[in-house]
Amino acid sequence: ARGAALVAAGKDLGETSEARAFRLGVPALDAFPAGLWARLVARRWRGGSVYLGEGHAAGDPALRGAIADYVANARGVRCSSRQVFVVNGTQHAIDLISRVLLDRDDDVWVEDPGYLHVRIALRDAGARLIPVPVDSEGLDVAAGERSSPRARLACVTPSHQFPLGAVMSAPRRLALLSWARRAKAWVLEDDYDSEFRYSGRPLPCLQGLDIERRAPGDEPRVLYVGTFSKTLAPGFRLGYLILPDGLVDIFRDARAALDRFAPTLEQGVLADFIGEGHYARHVRRVRALYAERQETLLTAAMSELSELLTLAPDAAGLHLVGWLRPGVREEHAVRAAEAEGVEVSPLSRYRLTPAEAPALGGLLLNYAGFNDRAIRTGVRALRRALGRAK
Repeated sequence: ARGAALVAAGKDLGETSEARAFRLGVPALDAFPAGLWARLVARRWRGGSVYLGEGHAAGDPALRGAIADYVANARGVRCSSRQVFVVNGTQHAIDLISRVLLDRDDDVWVEDPGYLHVRIALRDAGARLIPVPVDSEGLDVAAGERSSPRARLACVTPSHQFPLGAVMSAPRRLALLSWARRAKAWVLEDDYDSEFRYSGRPLPCLQGLDIERRAPGDEPRVLYVGTFSKTLAPGFRLGYLILPDGLVDIFRDARAALDRFAPTLEQGVLADFIGEGHYARHVRRVRALYAERQETLLTAAMSELSELLTLAPDAAGLHLVGWLRPGVREEHAVRAAEAEGVEVSPLSRYRLTPAEAPALGGLLLNYAGFNDRAIRTGVRALRRALGRAK
């Protein structure tokens, strides 16, 4: 009980000291199963199953097996536990991929707009970023081929494009895989929030399609990245990278040379959490919670923001894009919101190339990490802010 209280206290401190209404990247910390997690930790200590020595470069074997089983059932990933690497989140996976597969000045396709921290990690590695537009069908593969047909890597969020929310269509998926095989390029599939699809089953992943459609003798081209930051908590700093079998040995050697291994205690507890079915139940519970919170945001926005910000429902995810009325500049809206104690992200932050005029400005609003009261309070504050933004 004392352990559960300590975990809960840390959770409450994190929420009150860090989270502000609509801040991106905040999951439902109030829904984290603190008591259960504390019991699993205590059980490991009591049972003498806490390993305090050096870990495996690819991660705890039990956790890798649990992840392989889970993603096979939940996402249609086709892999063995040998292909799973435990990493410290998405950026760590991208850094490792960049070090192993890219040379300085290699071209890399990135979605435009797209995930900011992917671009930062790639730039730090010396890659040359090739912005590829996205539309209602996801990444425009034909545009990517026109810009850089011999790129070395393409980074995509096909199941729920960040930040616009599009699902990559089947023809685009097949075109992307076809290009990758012809160019002998790699595809990084960032599956950051696909488990939070509110109707029907999560969409099959690109990695499984790659395995299914490849011809005899073809090498798989997709590297699959997942994270526990959105499903559990960012503070764990745990995610996973699933590699084609032919890359496993070189990545293991690189990982051992760079940062050696992820924390062993957290890996062991997470292996128990997944293997005993707690993780799947937790995902189902927070998926329902996020759907409710999105509805709360939409209802409040309809009442308070209908003439100031246009929001539409999304079938998945943790945030919505709100479109500003004509003539309102994003930077003015963000500053006004900040003055009201609300944190929103401008869509332009995620673009590599300026939007074509007369494009409307957009704001990203996270609803997943905030309860109904915080969402309604945030909407009222946003109404005041946007009422004076120009």
